[in-house]
Amino acid sequence: MEIPWYGWALAAVAVVGLWAIGAYNGLMRLQNRVANAFGQIDVQLKRRYDLIPNVVEVARKYLAHEAQTLEAVIAARNQARATEARAAERPTDGAALAALAGAEAALGGALGRLMAVVEDYPELKADQTLRELREELAHTENRIAFARQAYNDEVLAYNDRVRHFPTVIVARLFGFGVLAPLQATASDAERQAPRVQL
Repeated sequence: MEIPWYGWALAAVAVVGLWAIGAYNGLMRLQNRVANAFGQIDVQLKRRYDLIPNVVEVARKYLAHEAQTLEAVIAARNQARATEARAAERPTDGAALAALAGAEAALGGALGRLMAVVEDYPELKADQTLRELREELAHTENRIAFARQAYNDEVLAYNDRVRHFPTVIVARLFGFGVLAPLQATASDAERQAPRVQL
């Protein structure tokens, strides 16, 4: 028995439909991996945000006349924390991630200024609690860097899939756009790392 032409057409539609479902599910899986990778950054940022008030509190005992510097660090930390919370709700939103990068740069600058002030106070520099907190902060910065790299790796895998033919057809049909990787810095001034070790 010979299969009529519409039988072949239905088979072709079924194959294309199954492929489209597979492509869509693959894109969703990669998008979820990007969100999970941002979640790892989120965990480390929250850890850093929790450490910063402790550093400021220890420094406050020695730096009573540097209140403006201490307040700037706390204000930058609070701003970064609020921006991070918004980015965590939309980890694939480029604008939210750009705002987070800006807030993190401001926090890094404020922390850098605080650490420069700490260098001018030998008794503060020698404080055991502060040294432990600074070491913990440095470890957290390293973890953040690793988490950012993992996030960018996931974004690269996602973007590769979104841009490759024939998956690009499904991506465009269902609104999967290209994601921007996290940038460590946006300007030469930001490339100056905050000093957090003794």
